[in-house]
Amino acid sequence: MKLIGTLLARLIGAALALGLAAGIGLVLYAMSLLPELPDADTIADIQLKEPLQVYTSDAKLIGEYGNERRTPIDIENVPQALINAILAAEDDGFYEHPGIDIRGIIRAAIANLRSQGTGQGASTITMQVARNYFLTPEKTYRRKLKEVLLAFRLENQLNKDDILALYINKIFLGHRAYGFAAASFVYYGKPLEELNLAQAAMLAGLPKAPSKNNPVSNPHNAKQRRDYVLRRMRTLNYIDQTQFSEASNSPVTASRHIAQLEADAPYIAEMGRSYMLEKYGDTVYESGYNVYLTIDSRDQAAADKALRRGLMDYDQRHGYRGPIRTNQIASSTPVNQLEEILSEVPQSQELQPAIVVEIGKRSFKAYIKGDVVEVDWDGMKWARKYVSSRKIGAEPGRAGDIVNVGDIVYLKPGIETGWKLAQLPAVAGAIVSVEPKTGALRAVAGGFDYYLSKFNRALQAERQPGSNIKPFIYSAALEYGFTPASLVSGAPISVEDVAQGHWRPENYSGKFTALLRCVKH
Repeated sequence: MKLIGTLLARLIGAALALGLAAGIGLVLYAMSLLPELPDADTIADIQLKEPLQVYTSDAKLIGEYGNERRTPIDIENVPQALINAILAAEDDGFYEHPGIDIRGIIRAAIANLRSQGTGQGASTITMQVARNYFLTPEKTYRRKLKEVLLAFRLENQLNKDDILALYINKIFLGHRAYGFAAASFVYYGKPLEELNLAQAAMLAGLPKAPSKNNPVSNPHNAKQRRDYVLRRMRTLNYIDQTQFSEASNSPVTASRHIAQLEADAPYIAEMGRSYMLEKYGDTVYESGYNVYLTIDSRDQAAADKALRRGLMDYDQRHGYRGPIRTNQIASSTPVNQLEEILSEVPQSQELQPAIVVEIGKRSFKAYIKGDVVEVDWDGMKWARKYVSSRKIGAEPGRAGDIVNVGDIVYLKPGIETGWKLAQLPAVAGAIVSVEPKTGALRAVAGGFDYYLSKFNRALQAERQPGSNIKPFIYSAALEYGFTPASLVSGAPISVEDVAQGHWRPENYSGKFTALLRCVKH
């Protein structure tokens, strides 16, 4: 018996010695990691990544660039219901613990040892801030220890509200939304202060698994996670039974809301982005710059409308080039197949792709966006066949001269005359409006549709000026003694060109006039 007691005492002593040695080793290992952690100044100067935003002179958003959609918000502006939901979901002891949850870490460590993995965690909000701002997401014991050490350092450098604000503004919540203010707009299209309790609980449930619990792509899982958060809020007395019942019975109302631009000026917005990138480098996408251009949104809208109308009118005067393509369809072709066909054709603002399904004598019907619309004769009689840039065919006499069943065409809604047959212009163009006194750009459009061609003809095209050069030539002629009554020869000439041999300039019509007045009235 005495021998057993002695052996037991020795085993206990050995275990204590091993535990002490392991503890000392862990402390020494932890101390070796301290130099790898950010210092106090770095922690105090944490910068949130914010996208580059481009505005018009009248403060209309026309462009947003950056991988992270974020709208920073001060902690005092965060609704208490959302704060309570976050604490209930992630860390209800946040305001009491020193940065780590000892019991949670022990519980997770035991679970990981049993499973021989690193799947379980016990991250407090402070630890999540440490990981998201300064560490990698890898699941290793080395990274976890650094996370714990950094959590202590954060708690020493910042107060609880500051740490919670960093979490609220940083955490990834799916669909490129970083931070709860951005997620509120992405999922509900409104600011945080307008969220109801169910919506706040939904967002609070996202950090654990933004994809699995996403209310847009996985509404069933998202509702289960939301209801869990609500139950935790009820258990912690953050809400009463009536609030819990009402919120848990609420349907999932989330849908994806893309960033809403307040004015359409993609060509000039891209010019602003390109300038900032060239001047400041890649950091412009995360530094939160707000760039204000000289463009006026009203002038820009007028310029875009004028350019599109001018190009379409010019294009139509040169005839109809035919359908985009023709598909074999029948009256029994299912709607989903028609939708699939049209999904391959891009829309261009008011020009919408449609597929011809029925032809009358002087009208035709087409399937468009879940509906069948009719185009009458006034909406198609312009479509004389395109022959060449200088020749069009005879006037059509019936709808069958213009379209066939299965043709994919563009239609344009008319203000008074219903739908009209249309086509994307083959001709390109640009428009620039400049303030004469200051040189400030008031409107810029580099093409018919930026989303069909991002080539900015106002900036990137190197073309001959054409008749635009005439005012400058006439002004120079007046300065050198010509008068409005002066006559000059309009006969053909040949200019020797080193690159192309002889070049003969000519008018667009190909015709020549013997004598021209210096200045036309």
